[in-house]
Amino acid sequence: MDWLNILMKASAKNKKVVHPLEPIYDEQSKVLILGSFPSVISRKDMMYYANKTNRFWSVMGALFKEEITDHVSFCHRHHLAIWDVIHSCTIEGSSDSSIKNVIPNDIAGLVKKTHIELIVTTGKKAAALYEQYIHLDLPHISLPSTSAANAKMSLEELIYEYRKIKEVL
Repeated sequence: MDWLNILMKASAKNKKVVHPLEPIYDEQSKVLILGSFPSVISRKDMMYYANKTNRFWSVMGALFKEEITDHVSFCHRHHLAIWDVIHSCTIEGSSDSSIKNVIPNDIAGLVKKTHIELIVTTGKKAAALYEQYIHLDLPHISLPSTSAANAKMSLEELIYEYRKIKEVL
């Protein structure tokens, strides 16, 4: 393989990607749940936590004791907002560990439009990015990732951790 092909493959793997999803929120939102950046599947399906192996929606359904058929109306009904810390970055696939060249979303601007009382980050990378780039004067809880990459935690353990969200609602 020649150097040109190697460079082309490297640049394709480290392509700048812009967050394609609008935040889910309304004026009544009280808890903002922030991930790091949407996975390849979420970007393709234009839905937060769209990967079938991600347990986010299963955790939320168990926490609120309901089957979730419409993610947006579920969030509005329970005063939840969902977004990600990152507006754009270079990333390889869906790998949080490959994230570089971060430009954050305007989290402060979204918070001003709502009644958000608590920021929740999902996973260590989202928490670190939030602390590095955003860090608002609001309570912040870092919760474990619901991704399949965090397979060491059972669904029951995740539900137990995520119950902290309901304490604010």
